[in-house]
Amino acid sequence: MAEIRAATLLHQFQVWERERPDAIYLTQPFPDGRVIDYSWAEVGVQARCVAAYLRSLQLPPLSSIAILGKNSAHWVIADLAIMMAGHVSVPRYPTLSAETARYVIDHSEARLLFVGKLDGSSDNWPSIEAMLPPDLPLLGLPMTPRADIPQWDDVIARHAPLQQVHDANPGELCTIVYTSGSTGQPKGVMHSYRSMMSPGAAFIEMIPITPADRLLSYLPLAHVAERAIVEANSLYFGLHVYFCNSLDSFVHDIQRARPTIFFSVPRLWTKFQHGVNAKLSPSKQRLLFALPLISGLVKRKILRGLGLDQVRIAITGSAPLAPAIIAWYRHLGLKLLDGYGMSENFAISHGCRPEDVKIGCVGTCLRGVQARIADNGELQIKSPGQMMGYFKLPELTAQTLLPDGFFCTGDRGEIDTDGRLRITGRVKDLFKTARGKYVAPAPIENRLGNHPALENVCVTGPGQPQPFALLQLSAEAQQDVDAEPGLRDALDAEFAALLGQLNANAEHHEMLGYAVVIKAPWTAENGMLTPTLKIKRAAIEDRYLGNADAWLAMGRKVIWEK
Repeated sequence: MAEIRAATLLHQFQVWERERPDAIYLTQPFPDGRVIDYSWAEVGVQARCVAAYLRSLQLPPLSSIAILGKNSAHWVIADLAIMMAGHVSVPRYPTLSAETARYVIDHSEARLLFVGKLDGSSDNWPSIEAMLPPDLPLLGLPMTPRADIPQWDDVIARHAPLQQVHDANPGELCTIVYTSGSTGQPKGVMHSYRSMMSPGAAFIEMIPITPADRLLSYLPLAHVAERAIVEANSLYFGLHVYFCNSLDSFVHDIQRARPTIFFSVPRLWTKFQHGVNAKLSPSKQRLLFALPLISGLVKRKILRGLGLDQVRIAITGSAPLAPAIIAWYRHLGLKLLDGYGMSENFAISHGCRPEDVKIGCVGTCLRGVQARIADNGELQIKSPGQMMGYFKLPELTAQTLLPDGFFCTGDRGEIDTDGRLRITGRVKDLFKTARGKYVAPAPIENRLGNHPALENVCVTGPGQPQPFALLQLSAEAQQDVDAEPGLRDALDAEFAALLGQLNANAEHHEMLGYAVVIKAPWTAENGMLTPTLKIKRAAIEDRYLGNADAWLAMGRKVIWEK
């Protein structure tokens, strides 16, 4: 596809609206079974009507307007309406705690809140609603739980489409993306229209993309990776985006979409593999894959069952994915590529190319990106997707954005002679044991996380004689243990053997003293995970470190929390 010349995503949307008015842009399933397609022209009409409504409110230019809701076609249309009206979108995770949601509303100075799809499954709407400022105007998107507020369809019926939409300048503030808050209060990352163009410019160099490509949007659009890969790229390239009705309908929804480009996170890539293994054991897979006459047929059938048989490019990111799982997918014929980025560079930093994959690395610099390793081992990045700064945090902005334009990521990394990057942990995650030695937990967690029964791992132990590991079983593994208590002994032996293998290749101060299989799962709802499903190390340590001395005194390698 030829290089896009539009100045911003809003300008490019108007190109598709004019050149491909009848082509389908968004496909939305509804709880009642309806599936509605929205063309570029229809999306334009709805966005322009809502933009006219926003203009009628006479808000100051560049006012913050928040969006709360699960992914839907109207989430994207609302974002476009905010751009067209000349305001700034502030996406919010529906799984945020009520206190954090109120903090984001107050800190961003939101003038209005779009309340979208909130079906009660994993979202925190009832408690969030109770914390909202009473004078905050609300507007309900289709499928909103609030029937007593102004509704999307009513606004469209009452307002003619705005003809003269905002003529956005590339350097102008477009959105404030709040981080997931893994180390404290979320920070508002300010992105310009220019930085939001960077995903498309990076992708166009890596892989051929055309308007015939299809995407499935199901990870939170409040997360910068989904926003960049799905929303920004769909506007840049004119792609068809499908949405999910619910978690329960995911299999049906992905079969409908048959995506050609697919992004997911390690937790879900692992879950997909577990599902295959439950139907076709790894030993049977090895046997069938070794038979030349049927190997290809079996692999295609597996991918078809996952809804991934049409995928040309698959992407994993946001956290490390076990090399063995990447290798498994690539053995199936899925071109699974690792990538790396942050909220602060609109997910544009590093990515693997289809022809240059080194498992364990997250690839080389994307187009226009520069990378270097500081003396303390910290990765520093200069990217076309670089943020404008942190909203209302000038001192933190000055600390993290260096005078020469590089951003201090807080990640530790290594760059090989071919420019491939390997992330080795977080600079601030280092902790000191009672022996006075520093331990980097992330590499140990990544190796432990290769075990198929584990969902999450946290290595900790500040002030302890040796570090130790907290292990969370996957939902499937926990169900199996509950159904067959004998499996617990088998897992106990496997975890003990795994600790022995890791310790045999570790420095003495990095050897794990023991591992604890936790009882209560970690979730975003109970504060142990971020909305993007990363562990909240400080919260986990607050909850478990008080037990460390008692666990150590037990003298066992594997402990099951009671």
